[in-house]
Amino acid sequence: MIEQTFVMVKPDAVQRGLVGEIIQRIERKGFKLAAMKMMRIERYLAEQHYAEHSGKPFFRELIDFICSGPVVAMVWEGEEAIASIRKLVGSTNPNDATPGTIRGDLAIVTAFNLIHGSDSLRAAEREIGLFFDHNEICQYARGMDSWLN
Repeated sequence: MIEQTFVMVKPDAVQRGLVGEIIQRIERKGFKLAAMKMMRIERYLAEQHYAEHSGKPFFRELIDFICSGPVVAMVWEGEEAIASIRKLVGSTNPNDATPGTIRGDLAIVTAFNLIHGSDSLRAAEREIGLFFDHNEICQYARGMDSWLN
C-alpha cells in the first residue's frame, strides 16, 4: 500500500551537517520526496507535535531541544513508507539501534537522536497536517513508479 509519512531532521542533525546524508538514505531506499521545508519550530507547534508526551518528565527538555535550531520537515511516500522508514531510522536509543540504520550509524545519545519518523498512519496524517498545507505536497510521477505498480 502506498503511504505518506512525516519525517523531521532534528536540530542536532542539521547542526552536524547530516541533512543530505539522511535524505540520501531515504531516497536510496526508493521513497519519493513529496514535500520539504527548513524551519524553526515555534513552541506551540512543538507542543502539538509532541502532545502524547505532555506531562512526562522529559517533555520540557524535548520541546526546548526541538525549538533550539532549524529542522527539516518532509513528507515521503511509497510502499509501506511508515514502517519501512521507521525501520530505516532505527531505535530511539542509538545504543539499541541496529548498525545500518540512521540512528545506529550516526546518533550518539537518545536526547540527540537526529530524526523523527511517524509511527502510524494516524500519526503521519496528523503530523503532516501540522507542518504542511495540502498545496505544499507535490504530486508527481517518476519513471520508475510504473515499474513498482
